[in-house]
Amino acid sequence: MTAVSLDGRADWLRDEALGRVLSVLCEGGEEARIAGGAVRNALLGEPVADIDIATTTLPDETARRGAAAGFKVVPTGAAHGTITLVVDGHPYEVTTLRADIETDGRRATVHFGRDWKADAERRDFTINGLYARADGSVVDLVGGVADIESRTIRFIGDAETRIREDYLRILRFFRFFAWYGSGRPDADGLRASARLKEGLDGLSAERVWSELRKLLAAPDPARALLWMRQAGVLTRVLPESEKWGIDAIHALVAAERDLAWPVDPLLRLMAIVPPDAARLELMGRRLRLAKSETARLTGWAQTPPPAAATTEPALERLLYYGDRQAVADRLRLALAAARGRAVADTAALVEAGGHARLLDRAEKWSAPRMPVSGSDLKQLGAHDGPALGTLLKSLEAAWVESRFALSREALVGMAAEAIAGERPGGTVDPPG
Repeated sequence: MTAVSLDGRADWLRDEALGRVLSVLCEGGEEARIAGGAVRNALLGEPVADIDIATTTLPDETARRGAAAGFKVVPTGAAHGTITLVVDGHPYEVTTLRADIETDGRRATVHFGRDWKADAERRDFTINGLYARADGSVVDLVGGVADIESRTIRFIGDAETRIREDYLRILRFFRFFAWYGSGRPDADGLRASARLKEGLDGLSAERVWSELRKLLAAPDPARALLWMRQAGVLTRVLPESEKWGIDAIHALVAAERDLAWPVDPLLRLMAIVPPDAARLELMGRRLRLAKSETARLTGWAQTPPPAAATTEPALERLLYYGDRQAVADRLRLALAAARGRAVADTAALVEAGGHARLLDRAEKWSAPRMPVSGSDLKQLGAHDGPALGTLLKSLEAAWVESRFALSREALVGMAAEAIAGERPGGTVDPPG
């Protein structure tokens, strides 16, 4: 078998700080290797964010060696074998080789060891069970290199056994498929995920949403979502999508690609759930979304979708009085949907043009500041009370109707007339 190396595929291998960490941990007959995601991504030609290290040294010894070498030592998860060594500002998570002794579907009791194969076999997928030595040579004990070449996401060993160890692996299976897989998902993994999906109910909401968010952030999550739906997994974790459909995701991903929109997991979530504010509020609580995320979802649901023929003055009124982010979300989804239909529908092409025009205006628009305030009206003789509020709102309506063109002087003059009684009831008629 031809040896596989990261040489020429990983500039970070030449990083002096990494070299110092590996050198310190490999002294005295011990061994340390780069593990998991960094090796996987280097072989896939994907960016590498973090570099994790596996070692035969026990956690206390890892910390002792790090301190002796002058590294900052952080006991990130010492009980589970992980010590973080910070060198020249670069953090490296160093974890002692482990084997699972007992699992309950959410967490595992581990035993520290020196067996590289046992450590690899406790991981989830073959592409995550790879190691690399300091010279870049790849150590593959689970068949991960072949699966990287075919872009197959495969559980290590028996898929059902791996899932029972941690049911979150069902969502990770589809998330990794979205990011790195091709063709159809591995049949054993798909069947095991479908059979054991009830185990997802016992996971914390934070872990579920974290995985869903990462999946939705993939370049194109459409195939993964389709297979999640086929396996009954999507409905299990996102029942709101059950009768709504996921077809809109295709057009949205295409629009993102063609129009250079940034990938937006929340916008993609909107594409596969109904615009029902009450249900989305409950969904936000169930998944423990951030308050800002739930607010954005409910704001979108409560905002009427602007028609493609909406005039700019009408759009500006909607933006001024409403939720600008929600309007933009509505327009992006409407534009993506119209572009998707435009292939076979000329009317949809016209609709797409209208939505594109409105979106461009919405993105460039910034809310102007009302030129007069309640204090200004009091200086003109107005008194505190409902009449003052009514007058101020009336002036604001006239200003908005003028497309924000009325000057402060003009508004003050209108207010003075109303306060003097020239407008019975203190109302102001819009100009024209």
